[in-house]
Amino acid sequence: MQFRFDYMKTSPEAFQTMLKLEGFIRASGLEPKLYELIKIRASQINGCAFCINMHTKEARKMGESEQRIYLLNAWREAPFYTDKERAVLELTEAVTRISDNGVSQGLYERVRAHVNEEEYVAIIMAINTINSWNRLAISTGMHPEQD
Repeated sequence: MQFRFDYMKTSPEAFQTMLKLEGFIRASGLEPKLYELIKIRASQINGCAFCINMHTKEARKMGESEQRIYLLNAWREAPFYTDKERAVLELTEAVTRISDNGVSQGLYERVRAHVNEEEYVAIIMAINTINSWNRLAISTGMHPEQD
């Protein structure tokens, strides 16, 4: 992918708006490791190399295991995720691909078995935020730097 332009310099207001969303999520009490799993999984679905690279590094810094990071794209077949994480990952996929099937009542109930309404909203906002970051990065040609 060819870098197109730095949207942060072109539109600092847009960047600040995205940071406000991040601030909301941080203040919501959403578990940081869970948020990183959401970010990685949505970024995998969207094919955002920049964000996958960034958030796998962040997850490692938080103590997330290599195995759980590597198997995230096959979380249904891997026994290393909690029931809550599974429900949230399923919701992440459904919201990221919202036009496919929406969010079923059954999925809503699976997630709500682990979180209250306020936490549910925070999770939805987290999913929306990473999807927005993915779309900004992909549309402007951002790519990871090689280590």
